[in-house]
Amino acid sequence: MTVSSPTRTTREIRKDLPADLSASIAVFLIALPLSLGIALATGAPLQAGLVAAAVGGIVAGRLGGAPLQVSGPAAGLTVVTAELIQRYGWRTTCAITVLAGACQLGLAALRTARSALMVSPAIVHGLLAGIGVTIALAQLHIVLGGNPQSSSIDNVLGLPAQLADLHPAALGVSTLTLAVLLAWPWLPGRAGRALRKAPAALAAVAAATAAASLSGLALPRVDLPSWRSHALPELPTGPVLGILAAVLTIALVGSVQSLLSAVATDKLIASERRTDNRPPRADLNRELWGQGAANIVSGALGGLPVAGVAVRSVANVKSGAVSRRSTMLHGLWVVLAAGLLVPVLDLIPLAALAALVMAVGVQMVSITHMRTVTRHREIVVYGTTIVAVVLGGVLEGVAIGIAVAVALALHRLARTRITAEREDDGVHRVWARGQLTFLAVPRLSRVLNQIPHDAHAVIELDGSFMDHAAYETLHDWQESHLAHGGTLEVTGRAGSSARLPGTTSADEPDESEEPDAFERVAGSTGPGASGAGGPGGASHHADRSRRGTHQCCRPWTPWQNHCDHRPAGTRTVTAAAAAKAAAASTEAAEESKPAAEQAASPAPRGRGAGQLANGISAFQRDTAPHVRDELARLAREGQRPSQLFLTCADSRLVTSMITASGPGDLFTVRNVGNLVPLPGAESTDDSVAAAIEYAVDVLKVDSITVCGHSGCGAMQALLSSAPGTPMTPLRRWLKHGLPSLERMASRHHAWARISGRLPADAVEQLCLTNVVQQLEHLRAHESVARRLAEGTLELHGMYFHVGEAQAYLLSEGEDFFDCRVFDSVGQHA
Repeated sequence: MTVSSPTRTTREIRKDLPADLSASIAVFLIALPLSLGIALATGAPLQAGLVAAAVGGIVAGRLGGAPLQVSGPAAGLTVVTAELIQRYGWRTTCAITVLAGACQLGLAALRTARSALMVSPAIVHGLLAGIGVTIALAQLHIVLGGNPQSSSIDNVLGLPAQLADLHPAALGVSTLTLAVLLAWPWLPGRAGRALRKAPAALAAVAAATAAASLSGLALPRVDLPSWRSHALPELPTGPVLGILAAVLTIALVGSVQSLLSAVATDKLIASERRTDNRPPRADLNRELWGQGAANIVSGALGGLPVAGVAVRSVANVKSGAVSRRSTMLHGLWVVLAAGLLVPVLDLIPLAALAALVMAVGVQMVSITHMRTVTRHREIVVYGTTIVAVVLGGVLEGVAIGIAVAVALALHRLARTRITAEREDDGVHRVWARGQLTFLAVPRLSRVLNQIPHDAHAVIELDGSFMDHAAYETLHDWQESHLAHGGTLEVTGRAGSSARLPGTTSADEPDESEEPDAFERVAGSTGPGASGAGGPGGASHHADRSRRGTHQCCRPWTPWQNHCDHRPAGTRTVTAAAAAKAAAASTEAAEESKPAAEQAASPAPRGRGAGQLANGISAFQRDTAPHVRDELARLAREGQRPSQLFLTCADSRLVTSMITASGPGDLFTVRNVGNLVPLPGAESTDDSVAAAIEYAVDVLKVDSITVCGHSGCGAMQALLSSAPGTPMTPLRRWLKHGLPSLERMASRHHAWARISGRLPADAVEQLCLTNVVQQLEHLRAHESVARRLAEGTLELHGMYFHVGEAQAYLLSEGEDFFDCRVFDSVGQHA
């Protein structure tokens, strides 16, 4: 859902015109030399850079979805374009640009813009850094007075010969350009502040041009031929597959760069401007549409491929641009310069432009990006992509980067750490961290065989999967160890009890011999069990570690029928059979009673009451004996829950099950839609506010969690509600969810998504957004705001996907793509 920005009045437009005008001039002064330099680096006619700059400003600026983004010839497409010109010629490259634009229009029509952002940032940054290295190596030859070679390897191998044959004039002009470019931002004093208003790129090229002209140096200079002889596209000729690959490369690389630039521009605007002074957030599908239209026009007019450019976009925002008029005006200034300033442009030395583009290429290898990917342990993907792009090309580099990223993900998934140690009391403890697959069998077997036959062993399995090979290895060793007089205890994480099929005892007969029957008991009932910041986790008090480890302590096990300790032959198979047997025994008992007693007996229970009574009976029989001591302690000492857990009333959400919590852990509030009414809101419900106040001020909980879930009926009702629907109690209550609906539709708020994928549909998008919005409502409550300011309270967002039985926790801040992300919680959380 999207919301259009409000219509601006003529008075507002006139008021903002001076700001847009000054910003457009600043961007034009940056774009002019860069456009010529990028055209020079690709080997295209220099006019092609000006055409692309003008079309990017006017067409993409008018049709695109990012109002303050500036488009034009981009350094990220330099290497691709240069290869195409060498292979197919300039005019065919223009036709490929037109086809790439049409491809972008198709991607926009399919609304795939956000999907394009799912590529790993390490690959994207590695791609741009590899292109930057390639550009810098090529332009270095022009800086030294020579000509670049056709590949990066040839450029590196040719450097010694080029250094031996320096051209002092070109080297001097290039050195002056780089010196001014680096020193310009640091000019001191009042005069320096005034001079710094001019862009560093323009100042560097202007200084080099003035020095070369005044000294009379004989240097190759810009040569803009007459526009009458400007080359236009021709129909592509060559292998169809090669042409198709070229089209897809231009379309995909340009799209990803443009969308990343749009997201970065949004982040910059959000960090520097108040909410009431921001343009609408970028509509990425519309931006892709604008980029496609711009590439079609630019290619048809004989221009370079167009993409969103971060450097010019940042300059546009920093210069105070208010609307898309600044971008469009900058394109108009480029058109005027191409027609009126040709004699001035012809004075610019090519060495100055080469030095400028070389500096841009070096800046594309960002230290900040290196630190980011290193922090996320993806430096291998980043480095591999750089090397592959430099040595093989853009398509090859991206393909290799994706392959390495997938291999790294599989390695992390399959990596298992198996360690063992002998404790002081003679117990041999083995830890298996990760998934137990056939790859881990040699290490597992080696560690297990080091344990003496008559020793007591504790095997701690901390993983969510065990394949058949690992199961057989562990099971065979278990039988051998027990047969030789040893003893064995198998546990889950944090000491929670677990069982391998085939392990029998007096009260726990063997039920299965298959690996799938391996059971693991959640850590909530194990001693010292805690999570790392998730619900029911790190804030537990020390006295909560005294619970037993028997799996019957889980309140959902009677429902799941795990804990029936009777012999297998007498077990009840299904609830229906239980009801039938209960009915039969009741009838028999009734027949044996005297008539008077039968008349005095109560009426038979209904279906619901009977089911409730059966459940209570199962609790008293199976669970109560194991939790009675814990509940008695809580009755004596009072409740001290670690957190307030606010979730939906949906029957599929069993809070104790999905949070692995037990008695006394959670102070739970449930309502339709997990809503938190704002204080003082119309039709407010004080029951939720009272629970919040009691939990925060009286119980002193350490955290509050708002938990949404998939397929929420309340969110479906919000999406399908129509104006004029009669007000019912449910409709009045759901009015508290309208801010979530508005947040999802607004471009001024970050999206919410699940890590690794986009929301499945509008209902899931609203369910995720609702969690984020209700956390904002919580902060509006006085008691919550006070504890947050003191630093003694944490807020958590949680989403439970019912169909996948998977919980997700809301991460801190926003991700690289400006989204609020729910990360999956696995066995190692």
